Amino acid sequence: MDHASIRQSTHGRHLQILVVGSGGREHALVWKLLQSPRVVQVYCAPGNAGTSLGDPTQGGPRPSGIDGRASNLAIEAHDVTGIVSAALRLDIDLVVIGPEAPLAAGLADALIDAGVRVFGPQLAPAQLEYSKAFSKQFMVRHHIPTAAAAIVSDAESARAWLRQNPGPVVVKASGLAAGKGVVVCDTTDEALAAVSALMVERVHGDAGATLLLEERLEGEEVSILAFCDGWVAAPMPPAQDHKRAYDGDKGPNTGGMGAYAPAPCVDEALMRRIDAEVLQPTLAGMRAEGYPFIGVLFAGLMLTAKGPKVLEYNCRFGDPETEALMLLLESDLPEILLACAEGRLVPDQLQWRAGSAVVVVLAAPGYPGSYPKGAEITGLDAASADPSVAVFHAGTRRVGAEIVTAGGRVLAVGAHAEDLARARDGAYRACDRIAFSGKQLRRDIGLRGLGPPSMAQRRD
Repeated sequence: MDHASIRQSTHGRHLQILVVGSGGREHALVWKLLQSPRVVQVYCAPGNAGTSLGDPTQGGPRPSGIDGRASNLAIEAHDVTGIVSAALRLDIDLVVIGPEAPLAAGLADALIDAGVRVFGPQLAPAQLEYSKAFSKQFMVRHHIPTAAAAIVSDAESARAWLRQNPGPVVVKASGLAAGKGVVVCDTTDEALAAVSALMVERVHGDAGATLLLEERLEGEEVSILAFCDGWVAAPMPPAQDHKRAYDGDKGPNTGGMGAYAPAPCVDEALMRRIDAEVLQPTLAGMRAEGYPFIGVLFAGLMLTAKGPKVLEYNCRFGDPETEALMLLLESDLPEILLACAEGRLVPDQLQWRAGSAVVVVLAAPGYPGSYPKGAEITGLDAASADPSVAVFHAGTRRVGAEIVTAGGRVLAVGAHAEDLARARDGAYRACDRIAFSGKQLRRDIGLRGLGPPSMAQRRD
């Protein structure tokens, strides 16, 4: 069975939607879905303390944008059988897959086989994310601009290539590594150490069984996400993520410490070029190989002196880019997702708010390494009191009337304003109202969008 075999129309129906995942991205999606008048119920599996009101008799902080139509299901995101069973039992109209792991486990295929409508690519097209080796070969086949790379499957071959090609290089685990399998190396010694960590010590498990040794590109990075129905790609505003743990892009890679949109480094002319050289050839290549791509196509790009080049693909909403983009989305989100799933997307369906959105991640002490859990979080209601602010939960859980930390990235605090400087101010004011033991955050999210450092410092 494929998408076209799911015949039941959703036209005019009240909608029950299941969101798969437990992070800030999923809270942002639930938050936006609940703004639609057609939505009567949104489930999140497994969700977090922000994707449900919890037990109303217990009291406690009220999550941003959540009402009685939202509830969590005690089903893990990777439990394909459990999610399919719940979708059938609850008569779900649409399943929205948040994280990458369920895509790589074939969740979209299983749902379609069961006759359940899904927003998210099937296993074959999702190879663009879960196999960087496949992705690189795909880009070469379809002449999509990207960095030159060698693909190696044993440590000795990797070491030999590095010794023959000294200088800056990027070492990438081919498999999924929660956004942490990329090591940017200045020297050959650093690259050799990365090979040992990924391929020999297997710090990210089997994700490092195959590596890409990639040319290190210079330029500015940008995230381009697009809604796709297999034929049409409708881009979202350009966003910029902040991957490193500390200010000034220093420290280890993380899942993302903050994001903002729209990123001024991509104007309308450059977006048209990215659409023509990256998004459309990717969709056409997927179709030509028999893998229509339905879901969010996320191209991580480097804007080089020779033009935009693809660093990597993701096959789902980014995190924390999604939190910023949902703050900007004016259109009815379920209508867009259903149009993608049903092969009837029209780019004009997407309308975006003017202004800017900034999202700052509040992380547990020690993240992205080991970190404690169970610290009480205070100030959530005070932070959310500003109508321009939304506090999205990620690594949180409820304990009675308290909300406590339960992950590395704990919260994603977002604000929308008429310009980037004011959005930053709103987000950071809200961050400063929230407290938990060892809270860490970057203080430079969005500064690059304000111009040269001297200008940014004057406006901060």
